[in-house]
Amino acid sequence: MRGTLIIFVKAPAAGRVKTRLGAEIGMGAAAALFRTMTMRTVLEAEKSGARVVLAVDPAAAVAGWDNVWPPRLPRLAQGPGPLGERMRRVLDALPRGPVAIIGADAPGFRARHARAAFAALRGADAVFGPAADGGYWLVGLARRRAAPDLFRGVRWSTPRALADTQASLPAGFRMALVETLADVDEAADLGHFGPHATAR
Repeated sequence: MRGTLIIFVKAPAAGRVKTRLGAEIGMGAAAALFRTMTMRTVLEAEKSGARVVLAVDPAAAVAGWDNVWPPRLPRLAQGPGPLGERMRRVLDALPRGPVAIIGADAPGFRARHARAAFAALRGADAVFGPAADGGYWLVGLARRRAAPDLFRGVRWSTPRALADTQASLPAGFRMALVETLADVDEAADLGHFGPHATAR
């Protein structure tokens, strides 16, 4: 069964995305960089062979930004609440089968990473793509078994995010890891973006 790859995206308007980075390089430059990262992420996701779905925030943006989010891709609203609640809502809205969630701010993401994650889910119940800061850039579930407490008690935006999420899974869940990637949150992270780090 083909997996579903969900990309969590925010409306890439200045002052709404990458505000920590924007405080250092300017909100307009940060939003432009995020648009570039989003387009690259979508391109690589489509190359992976997975069914690609965009989970959009805010809900009012679902019908816009066609210059950044290809109109051919299905979109749904993330809805309100903290990140874990939004991810859980999106997971519950999808039909059965393996699914993975990524963001759009890991410039090292390539199609092969998505393929590796879905390959891991053939034998594992959950898969994670660790981030260099202790969080993760990908979380995936085979969805053969229920995980009713998934994301409960996770300390987001801390070095404990990955460990907390793993701890929220049921006992006996088989977990796999794929390659560690870095994301772009601050100006110091721009080196991960190569020659386009200062895109405008």
